[in-house]
Amino acid sequence: MTSIAVIPTQRMSLGLTILRVIVGVVFIVHGAQKLFVFGIPGVTAAFGQMHIPLAAISAPGVAILEFVGGIALVIGLFTRIFALLLAIDMLGAILFVHGRNGFFLPTGYEFALTLIGAFVALAVGGPGEYSVDNRRR
Repeated sequence: MTSIAVIPTQRMSLGLTILRVIVGVVFIVHGAQKLFVFGIPGVTAAFGQMHIPLAAISAPGVAILEFVGGIALVIGLFTRIFALLLAIDMLGAILFVHGRNGFFLPTGYEFALTLIGAFVALAVGGPGEYSVDNRRR
């Protein structure tokens, strides 16, 4: 017997579903805030102040990615693609904003790094059984 227990498929799928839904909701809310509270002009101005390159392009791209990507993760649609795109989004957040503030919150990169870990896990593990992706096979 090995020391690593085999995780039953049903439990793994449930774990991936919980992870997908939680991080999806986080990004729906963040994307909605960018789109409907701050608005694209406000996000563009903020990106410019944070010295994020091509703010006029990256701001609407990030806002839409976070909102649509969050919805896609919740339902499990194109999970691996959106997980990778959102991991890149968080890598950008670390490189351009949070990295210079150290590790710890409220301004550090620990939350963005945690989200990268979640997205990489979803990209590697897939959406799980309880997803639109699984139904499309």
